[in-house]
Amino acid sequence: MSTTTEPQSGQPSRLDWWRAARFGLFIHWGPVSLVGTEIGWSRGGERRGFYRGGTGDVPIEVYDNLYKEFNPVLFDAQEWVKIAQDAGMGYMVFTSKHHDGFVNFDSALTDYKITDPASPFGRDIVRELSDAAHAAGLPFGCYYSQPDWRHPDYRNENHQKYIDYFHAQVTELCSNYGDLAVLWFDGLEEHFIHAEEVERFRHVEVYPSATIWDSERLFQKIRALQPNILVNNRCGMRADFDTPEQMIGGFQDQRAWESCITICKQWSWKPDDILKSFEECIHTLARVVGGDGNLLLNVGPMPDGRIEPRQVERLREIGGWLRSYGESIYGTRGGPFRPGPWGASTHNDNAIFLHILAWPDETLTLPPLAQTLGDPVVLTGGEVELSQSDEGIRISVAPDHRDPVDTIVRLTVEG
Repeated sequence: MSTTTEPQSGQPSRLDWWRAARFGLFIHWGPVSLVGTEIGWSRGGERRGFYRGGTGDVPIEVYDNLYKEFNPVLFDAQEWVKIAQDAGMGYMVFTSKHHDGFVNFDSALTDYKITDPASPFGRDIVRELSDAAHAAGLPFGCYYSQPDWRHPDYRNENHQKYIDYFHAQVTELCSNYGDLAVLWFDGLEEHFIHAEEVERFRHVEVYPSATIWDSERLFQKIRALQPNILVNNRCGMRADFDTPEQMIGGFQDQRAWESCITICKQWSWKPDDILKSFEECIHTLARVVGGDGNLLLNVGPMPDGRIEPRQVERLREIGGWLRSYGESIYGTRGGPFRPGPWGASTHNDNAIFLHILAWPDETLTLPPLAQTLGDPVVLTGGEVELSQSDEGIRISVAPDHRDPVDTIVRLTVEG
């Protein structure tokens, strides 16, 4: 089967809205927030050798019973959606199930779920979030981890029974929660294949790990149920977009990609975790979009159901910046100048936006363009000098007119 998403001639791509949005909210949340350790990975130290982040091990018998104490009474799906929109984000992706096997939706296939009678909360979190997002016009998607370290049939002689379970749960998500904009898989095997052997598998549509998940059959089901859904590259198929993790991807404008990066250090909530500065967040966003990618910025809500206030404050700071300078992010593509130590560029129509994050000298020199440039404008305020020749483009902004976070210069291409 074909998994390509680029349009046939003259036809719009299913990726168009997603590329235009450029910025989304990732949410990792579950009972593990009660103990402040990493989601999934801290379950008895599971697969510790593969993971370089997170803190603490929780005994399996303790981890697997945390859901009996998890009662996030302050959870408000509409408030989470509003926070995402206040941050200028164009879509949301929520963890329906992580590697630990706990299900944040009302699956008919397991008792290890948020709606089980043993759960004091007992509400379908995916349902409430999807309803709130759809009502607000915010595209909503689900993260779903294929690995399940709790399931008795996972990766043993009964693995086909697990595949049936896994496919059936994905079918539930695709059938019961309205339009899903994104299905974000997180199988471990092809993730490491893609990270470590990217050249070998750059042009294949089906990874060797497809057999582990019976991926081709699964994708046929997904596409039949959700024809417009976007699916990432971590389920044995190349699918719609690549997923560099906790890093800014390289310049890549022939294939869609999305960097998933935490707003703190840990994916799920940790007390006193180190919060990224406003400057780091803006630089990350500019460099990602300048490489022609999307940024999926992750928050980890607290056990009471609130997104941590300091994380909300940072998100709203980013949103304020985007309300002022979003024309340089939304609806743009990366380039024409490659990202470098100086910063990154984006473009749309006849405008080029330079995100100058570090001045290498008094003057920034960029490669030449064949097109003639009109008068430049410093969107962040101040005056700019431009000179253009066959040898290159020179941009000068006086030090007292440079923005301390990101000096944004708009160039207009004439003709």
